Amino acid sequence: MNEAQEPVREEPGCLAFGAFRSVRDPDEFYIHSRWRDRAAFERHAELPHTVRFLASVEPLLDHAFKASLTEQLW
Repeated sequence: MNEAQEPVREEPGCLAFGAFRSVRDPDEFYIHSRWRDRAAFERHAELPHTVRFLASVEPLLDHAFKASLTEQLW
């Protein structure tokens, strides 16, 4: 994770990036990021550091990888 933080934060269009752990389940982690627009996120998803990160964490998952694109309601 550490090797991905700086490159992600330096990407054009990255507004915020953070990793979180559930307070109810210490084995549950989330990554939350905010992007200027969908195009910036789509570029992020294809970059080598993103692809490497996903490949490195996928074997650690006990479920299928899930990513959700969301929009702020208020």
